[in-house]
Amino acid sequence: MAHKTERLMNLLIMLLVQRHYVTKDRIRDILYPGASDDAFEKMFERDKEELRSLGVPIDVGGSDPLFGDDYGYRIVQSEFALPDISLSADEAAVVSLATKVWEHARLAEATTDAVRKLTAAGVELDVAALDLVQPRLGADEPAFEVFLEAAQERSEVDFEYQRGTSPAVTRHLQPWGVVRSSGRWYAVGFDTDRGEERVFRLSRVRGEARKVGEPGAYDIPAGTDVRAVAGRLTAPVVETTAVVLVRPGTGHPLRRAASSVEHDVTGPGDGRWDRIVLSRGSVDLAAELLSHGPDVYVEEPPELREQVVGRLDALLAEVDR
Repeated sequence: MAHKTERLMNLLIMLLVQRHYVTKDRIRDILYPGASDDAFEKMFERDKEELRSLGVPIDVGGSDPLFGDDYGYRIVQSEFALPDISLSADEAAVVSLATKVWEHARLAEATTDAVRKLTAAGVELDVAALDLVQPRLGADEPAFEVFLEAAQERSEVDFEYQRGTSPAVTRHLQPWGVVRSSGRWYAVGFDTDRGEERVFRLSRVRGEARKVGEPGAYDIPAGTDVRAVAGRLTAPVVETTAVVLVRPGTGHPLRRAASSVEHDVTGPGDGRWDRIVLSRGSVDLAAELLSHGPDVYVEEPPELREQVVGRLDALLAEVDR
């Protein structure tokens, strides 16, 4: 059976890109193959309600004008699209930048798979409608989706968590939500080990986070504001000053943000480097530097270099598994 995220995306796209109402039987044949009658009814009703809870207007109507009792489903594009939004030049620049920073690869993959599956089934598609659901904002932490789904389902999560160079330890959380604060993603919820509300930075989760038990295993306290909880429990961001070597002709975003640049210096390996000084407070500097691959080398501080090396070691360990 398809993963829940993929299944919801498939249903959303199927109802959005077709020009006519889609019957329940056709939805079942394409998106829920192999499901028993009872399982299909439960999943389909749950998926519809979840999409509606997210603001997706699912319309019910006749799929065949000759038979009034032949009902189907669709999403009317005009009702789903956002109204025109007026932004100042500065606001538009910020939004434009934000859409380029993160992209949730899993949702993009699900979109592609859904279109491929529907096309193979001979479904007439209006692919222009995909502009309404194109994924623009996401996260690159592997655990992001697990915690997000667990919070929606109210399923507990087991995971390995590591702070700095300390050994990773197993933690157990009843997630209430996933929020972004100070440039980082956090899972907020009830820590069953400590017996209190806690916040965990997703970039510190090691290995595969696992949902355990049955959905609906706990209730989220009424009136909980997960963003407020994250803001209250996370430590204030401390500005980090880093000295980094950058290969000539590379690392242009880092160079633009640098407080100083020293050209043609000696560094590790062959060739010459440029030495830059960076100050960061609201972003994950280690992740930013890792995105430049072998074109950067951290000289100072040692803690930042350890973070970069630790993440590379963790990545290699995952590849070797």
